[in-house]
Amino acid sequence: MQSTISLEGELSKVYAIWLREFKVFLREKSRLVASTFTPILWLFVIGSGFGSANPTTIPGVSYQEFIFPGIICMSIIFSSVFYGSYIIWDRKFDFLKSVMVAPVSRGAVFVGKTLGGMTNSLIQSAILLAIGAAIGIGFTPLSIVQTFAIVLLLSFGLTSLGLALGSYMYSLEGFQMIVSFVVFPLFFLSGALFPLDHLPAWLRVLTAIDPATYGVSAMREAILNSGVQDLAVNTAILAAYTAALGLFGTYSFSRMKAV
Repeated sequence: MQSTISLEGELSKVYAIWLREFKVFLREKSRLVASTFTPILWLFVIGSGFGSANPTTIPGVSYQEFIFPGIICMSIIFSSVFYGSYIIWDRKFDFLKSVMVAPVSRGAVFVGKTLGGMTNSLIQSAILLAIGAAIGIGFTPLSIVQTFAIVLLLSFGLTSLGLALGSYMYSLEGFQMIVSFVVFPLFFLSGALFPLDHLPAWLRVLTAIDPATYGVSAMREAILNSGVQDLAVNTAILAAYTAALGLFGTYSFSRMKAV
C-alpha cells in the first residue's frame, strides 16, 4: 500500500514537471515554427538540389524520399540535444533551485524534463509526417506506429544526453559551443543524407558508433522498407543506446548543483 502511494506521488511529480515544460513549449510558438522550418528547408532545397543527381542506391526511390527519414531524425537530434539549454535557463531564473529544494527526487525531475523534450520531438515529427504524406510518401498504419516508436526511443536518448550536458554547464554560450561538437557529428555520420553501403572503412567505424545511425536506418526501414539492417536489429541497438544515455542523464542529474 505504501509503495503504491509512493509510486503515485512520484508519477504526479513527473506529470507536474512535464506539464510545466509543455506549457513553456506552447507559449513559444516561434520555437515550433523555427524548429520545423529548418527540416522543411533541408527536405525541399537539399532534397531537390542533390536529388537532380539522385545519389541514392535504392531503385524507385527519389533522393527526397530517401532523405525524408533522415530529416525527421535531424529534427529530433537538434531539438532534443539543444533542449538541455533549458537547464541553464532554469538555473539562471532560480527555477531549478526551487525544484531542487522541493520534496521531489532528482529522478522525477529528470524523467519529467525528458518527457517534455520528447513531446516537442513528437509534435515536430507529426508535422513532418504530414508533409511527407503531402509529397507522396506512402505510409501504412504499421509504418506510422513504427516511426513514432523510433521517434520516442531516439528522442528519449538524445534528450537525456542534452540534459546531462546541460547539468554540467553554467553558461549558455558554452553549452551551445559544446553541443555543436555533438549534434553535427551525430547528424552527418548518421547516414541521413547519403547511403552507407560504400563508405571508406574509417568512416564506417564512425557511423557504427553513432546512435543516430540506427534511428535513421530503422526509420528508413519502417517508411521505405530499405534500411541498412533489419528493423528489429536497428531498434534493439537504438534501445540499448537509449538505456545507456538515460542512465548517464540520471547519474548527471544526481550530481547536479542548483547554483
